[in-house]
Amino acid sequence: MFREHVGLARFAYNWGLRRKIDVLSFNRLPISPIKIPSAIDLHRELNALKQTHFRWMYDMSKCAPQEALRNLDAAFKNFFKGRARFPRFKSRKDGAGSFRLTGAIHVRPGKIKLPRLGWVRLKENGYLPTKAHIISVTISEHAGRWFVSLNVSENGPGPVAVSGPVVGVDRGLKSLAVLSDGSAVENPKALSRYERKLKHLQRTVSRRRRGSSNRRKARAALARLHLRITNVRNDALHQATSRLARTKSVVVVEDLGVRGLMANHRLAKSIADAGWSEFVRQLGYKTAWYGSRLVVADRFYPSTRTCSLCGHIKESMPLSERSFCCDRCGRVMDRDLNAAVNLSRWPGVARTLETPVEGGVQPAATSAQPSCEAGTISLDRGPNRWMS
Repeated sequence: MFREHVGLARFAYNWGLRRKIDVLSFNRLPISPIKIPSAIDLHRELNALKQTHFRWMYDMSKCAPQEALRNLDAAFKNFFKGRARFPRFKSRKDGAGSFRLTGAIHVRPGKIKLPRLGWVRLKENGYLPTKAHIISVTISEHAGRWFVSLNVSENGPGPVAVSGPVVGVDRGLKSLAVLSDGSAVENPKALSRYERKLKHLQRTVSRRRRGSSNRRKARAALARLHLRITNVRNDALHQATSRLARTKSVVVVEDLGVRGLMANHRLAKSIADAGWSEFVRQLGYKTAWYGSRLVVADRFYPSTRTCSLCGHIKESMPLSERSFCCDRCGRVMDRDLNAAVNLSRWPGVARTLETPVEGGVQPAATSAQPSCEAGTISLDRGPNRWMS
């Protein structure tokens, strides 16, 4: 039944996308344009076709296609605003996918009741809230495992300001991050750890006949390994960012051009495996949750080339030099630690602390300007999400 609902959501998404593309193509003709149908318009049209063409849809919840059409509207909105590419058709080969339901959803210890699906047992207990107001539920599949995610709303106290020290964080490859207090976060290197086995399974899939059971089994094994790699990487990122947000009052990171750095084919795989952008993204909302602050130092701030003792700035610092040697005072220390200490002393931190913050808002610097002025971005804590 889960797979049937996933197929229904995929069908509704592809059907709505085709309708929108037809309208966009028709509007190119030299005649009066037609309004692009919204999710509500498409859902009404799809309901009218149920009685004649798609009677099989009555066996499943009406929320699955409705929410899929809303997702399609959001995809087009992101495309027109330049935040994403043009929406593409979904394929069954991409995986089982997911679907979202609304309505009468009830949670009890060890099970959850879903619309049109009834009570479903949970493998894990104690994760889903039993008293919070449930807005929607999302069912997704990853490598043969089904997950349920609840979107709930609850009233809780605001974050309490963290009284910890200011810490500079320098992201790296040998270590996931080096802190200005001398500690380091270990990089699990999830992809390189399982790369040999990953190549073996990919070779096995390519050698199996298309459409055969052996190929299906090989693809399932490959998907499980990809899921394990993702889990290892996410576990390290979540533990590191949560510890920083809970124990440090201000976390200072450098605004790196990750996309430009990944143009280097020698470093692209390692940078993607480390998850530099995800590290900062998690710090952004977790500092808002726990009452600390995230400060993004200016991209042009020479944290790596500056001596943390005398302030002398070197002309160049290639990646091959793993130790910082000051030409003026002779100080020698690890280059990542030196950069982290300089980030903790970034001039914009003092101005950031003087800025009043409400509800865990993190000030950050804009990367487009070479100055050290800090802008302000708002990060409001949305509905909590639990996974089981």
